[in-house]
Order: sequence, then structure tokens, then C-alpha cells
Amino acid sequence: MTINLIKRPQVLVLTSTFPRWDGDREPPFVFELSKRLAENFNVCVLAPHAPGIRQEEVLAGIKVIRFRYFFTDWQTVAYNGGILANLKRHRWNYFLIPFFILSEFIYLWRILRTTQIDVIHAHWLIPQGLVAIAARALSGKSPLIVCTSHGGDLFGLSGRFLTNIKRIIINRIDKFTVVSQAMRDYAYKLTTRRDIEVIPMGVDLVNQFTPGDSRHNMQDQQNILFVGRLVEKKGARYLILAMQEILKAHPRSRLLIAGDGPDKPALLQLSEDTGVASQISFLGPLENTSLQEQYRRATIFVGPSVVAAGGDQEGLGLVFVEALGCECAVVASDLPAIKDVVIDGVTGLICKQRDSADLASKVISLLENPALRQSLGQAGRKHVVDRFDWKIVTHRYADLIHAMHHQA
Repeated sequence: MTINLIKRPQVLVLTSTFPRWDGDREPPFVFELSKRLAENFNVCVLAPHAPGIRQEEVLAGIKVIRFRYFFTDWQTVAYNGGILANLKRHRWNYFLIPFFILSEFIYLWRILRTTQIDVIHAHWLIPQGLVAIAARALSGKSPLIVCTSHGGDLFGLSGRFLTNIKRIIINRIDKFTVVSQAMRDYAYKLTTRRDIEVIPMGVDLVNQFTPGDSRHNMQDQQNILFVGRLVEKKGARYLILAMQEILKAHPRSRLLIAGDGPDKPALLQLSEDTGVASQISFLGPLENTSLQEQYRRATIFVGPSVVAAGGDQEGLGLVFVEALGCECAVVASDLPAIKDVVIDGVTGLICKQRDSADLASKVISLLENPALRQSLGQAGRKHVVDRFDWKIVTHRYADLIHAMHHQA
């Protein structure tokens, strides 16, 4: 009798965003994808170290290695909003960037020299995609590289030098994936390659982000919800400005802002200056596991995202997927990437970005039309379940990695 043993491909996930501990408020999408891919592959994650966390551990069956890049308490480049936000918050972090990239490279180089890695899945072009290419070239090994861009790295890192770096990375990796159609259209302007795949990140729309019982008997509620980092590209200031008109039409409405970030002091001051502070609650950052109840209790979810001064903008907007998964009606701004989720008049309403009057008009129209809210929420849930549930997304990434491995 012959026993056919099939070796599971070894996948190394390279990322700068990953939960530091259970219940961490960091975006969980890289962890969630890695956890699900581990059902078909041997998965190891290389992520930045930070104060208060272990350098090596096993999370949900995944080996996690954290690379140190400076004195422990001074490692402030990653987490708490991401690299771009931290660079804007403190100029000191620019000094740390060379150490961050060099350390990530050295750790990856050592892993490639000592461990058989079949595929590197690098999240973000810069620095992870760049580091993956350099480590492969100098290690004498030849793992395949798939790089996923999430938006900020593709849209936000502008200028001739960084644009050329992005072009080089895109041309030298084996597979390039982006999370929205708008990102692929933008990437086509940087490169001649035409095999760029659109595979979004996912949301648990079966067990976590579901309508639940809280969406019933909500006719008298007028809670408007915002979820996101308090940074320029999320556009929270335009929602606060819109509250002046919203409150004239619906004095009992309240705005709930879930999230934290460097713009919080300015937003607090804006709410005072515009006289709407009494009707706004800043909830702070919420644990990922508690967000679904906020969506279920909300009358409307609003995402007034904008293109930031440096060009940074939403790559997709998973918050809209989460809200629609809970059948919460949404209002979104007219950024190209958001259109993969929010179809105007079908799964939500679209307003002009940076236009608080138009935003207020769309919110008021939903507050006054419960039937429309219900129809948009129900159509929205069907739309996202068919496209963004983790089962579908993981299957697409698994097929991609298997195909790359078999063609090698």
C-alpha cells in the first residue's frame, strides 16, 4: 500500500499591523486571514515588536515572531493607528523608519536562511513588499511573493521617488492583489502588468456582524454612528459640521463616534464651537468584538471619508461591510473604492465628499424614512455576504497561493 503524503506549503505573513494580545483594538484583518489560511497552510507571521508583548508566541495556532527595531519603549512606528498616522503624530518616528526596515529585513533574511518558506504574503507594498524582495534577493532562497496593498501604501505614498519604488515592487513580486476595483485602476497607471487581482479583506458575516435582535423596534431611535480612526481621511469633521443641520430637523438625534486618533482634540473643539457637543458622544476605541452591537443599535452608519492632503484615502472601507452585515443603513462619501460596497440607492446613500450640507441632507432623508433604511440595510447585507464573508475571501486567497505553489 502506498501512502501519499502531501506537504502543506509554508507561508510566511509579513505585516506591520497585527493584534498584540487578545482583545487588542488593532485592526484584526491580517490576523483573521492568517488564522483561516492556517487550515490549509503552515502559517508563520513576522510582525513588529512593541512594549508589553512577547517576542515569540503562538496565537490561534499561528507562530508569531515580533522583530525588535529599537529600545523596547521607543518602538512607536507601528500599531496605534498604523505607520502613516504615527509618522504624522511624532516626527521622531521618521528617525526610527530605517531601523524598522533594516530589522524587518534581517529577521526575514534569517528566517529564509533557516526555514523552508514557499510563499511570502506581504501586506502593504512599503515597507513589507520592499523588504520581501530584498530578503529574497540576498538570502539565496527563492520563495514566491504575493503582496497585498490595502490603500494607504498605494494612494498615500506619493512623490517621484516613492512612486518609482512602488512601481519596482509591483513589477518584481510574483502576484499583486488589491482590495478594491478603484485600487486596481490606480495601480494600472503605475505598471504595465495586467494580472492584478482584486481580493478584499473579509468580515465575519455569519457569526459576528449579523442583524441580531437589536434592529427590531427601532422606529423611535435616532442614533448616528461613526466608526474609525480620528484622522483626516476618515472625514469625521464633516459629520460634526453636518450635525448642525441634522439637529435642526431632528433635535433628538445623537452622534456616536467610536475611535481614537490624533485629530480627537480638534474634533472635540469643533463640536464645542458649532454648538453640537451636547449631542455627540466620543466613545473612544472599542474592542473589535463589541462593535457589532454598536452597528445593531445605530439608526444610521455614516462614513464621510475624504482624500487626505497627501493623497491617502480609503482602500475599501470594511466598516461599511460591518455595518451592512448588521443591516444598518449607511451613508458614504463618493470615493471610488467605497463603491465596491455602497451602491447609491441600492445598498446605501452616497454624498459628496467634504460637503457637510449634502451629507446632512442624506442623513435627514434616512432618518425620515424607516422603510428606506430597512430596504437599504437588507439589500446591503445580501450584497456583502455574497462578496466579503471570510469564507469566500479565504477561499480566494487559498486558491491563489495553491496556484502559485503548484506553478513554481
